[in-house]
Amino acid sequence: MPLVRIDALKADSERLEALGRAVHEALVETIGIPPDDRFQILTSHDGVSGTLRHDDYLGVHRDDGIVYVSITLRSGRTPDRKRMLYRRIAELAHAYAGTEPRNVFIVLTENESIDWSLGEGAAQYAAPPDPPAPPPTTPHPEPGTRMVPGT
Repeated sequence: MPLVRIDALKADSERLEALGRAVHEALVETIGIPPDDRFQILTSHDGVSGTLRHDDYLGVHRDDGIVYVSITLRSGRTPDRKRMLYRRIAELAHAYAGTEPRNVFIVLTENESIDWSLGEGAAQYAAPPDPPAPPPTTPHPEPGTRMVPGT
């Protein structure tokens, strides 16, 4: 159950939709996300009231075609699965939206099942809560015994 946020500079609705489709398809193909499990926030920044900053860190020359993809998901995927996901997102973003692979910046944030509520105020993925503890009982004296305070 990933939550995906995609931020792009000066992207029209068609480009945002293509980027969203690229990321979703890559999630389905590489890590087995169900096809109907799509939760995305797609945002275009106009470069004036909102923008994206980037440099050439690690020798990757990025430009204003940069796309930031942030994926929050439950933990448990292997490093190889994550590498496959990154590669497939870059391939599909290029194929569907014309985004150069060098401009696809991806970050995964992992959490646990209890960290998700998919609506109705419930923790659908979490284990059921422990039953409440029974109230403490006070000992009752045997009939005919006398209780002495403080003993």
